[in-house]
Amino acid sequence: MDIGVFDHLDRRNVPLDEHYASRLRLLEKYDAAGFAAYHLAEHHATPLGMAPAPGIFLAAATQRTRRIRLGPCVYCLPLYDPLRLIEEICMLDQMSRGRFDLGVGRGIVPYEMAYFDLHPFETEEIYREALEVILAGLTNEVLEHRGPRYTYRKVPMVLRPFQKPHPPLWYGLGHDRGAEWAATNGVHVLSNHPAEGATELFARYRDVWHRKQGSAPMPKARLRLDADPLRARLRRGAPARPRRRGHRVARAGGAGAPDRRQHLHLSRHPPDLR
Repeated sequence: MDIGVFDHLDRRNVPLDEHYASRLRLLEKYDAAGFAAYHLAEHHATPLGMAPAPGIFLAAATQRTRRIRLGPCVYCLPLYDPLRLIEEICMLDQMSRGRFDLGVGRGIVPYEMAYFDLHPFETEEIYREALEVILAGLTNEVLEHRGPRYTYRKVPMVLRPFQKPHPPLWYGLGHDRGAEWAATNGVHVLSNHPAEGATELFARYRDVWHRKQGSAPMPKARLRLDADPLRARLRRGAPARPRRRGHRVARAGGAGAPDRRQHLHLSRHPPDLR
């Protein structure tokens, strides 16, 4: 079992530039202490997430760390042009020299998608086509795609990922269909459900994996430990308020440094998550 950090970079009572700087110092501490991974959420127009462009913060993190794996959890794919995101992924994977984890999803909060004039009923379709384009671009020399939303004609893939065929995929489990898709496609998974709900999802993941993949080694699964009721508010689609509670993981910066709270996640293979 390894231990990582799932962060929202939520708003604090300090200037934003200081908030970013202190969190990067904290990431250096995580790296030195041997934490396995740092995953950063993407949220928009809410104090819950002050890193709506997670790739920018992770680019800085690649230059301040040496061993810890880094990644968004998740890129909200309906909000990106797939071609531009392919290029960003390649840059981050190269800058981290293969420490990048590629978290993908459609966006968990309906009102955040609505800010971009997207209805929750359409984001699943957009997400699936965008992911198809992204994986094609990461694994081919030339990108060709014609679909309902996106069309690309003979685009040369000049940037290539460091990891082959592409950085490891991560997906947040929220329902049975997601567990089936992730197991069928060999994708690593993370759940923020309480233990009982997560157990059912991982059991579904495990069952589908054995049916589809046989005895092949399973990808990793991460269970997030979180005592914060704000997560439940977001899943219901309620507006977020600044969070005041959470798991204190570490402090850095000496006396008077702002409080830094994030969420631990434990990483194990699905059969061990009970």
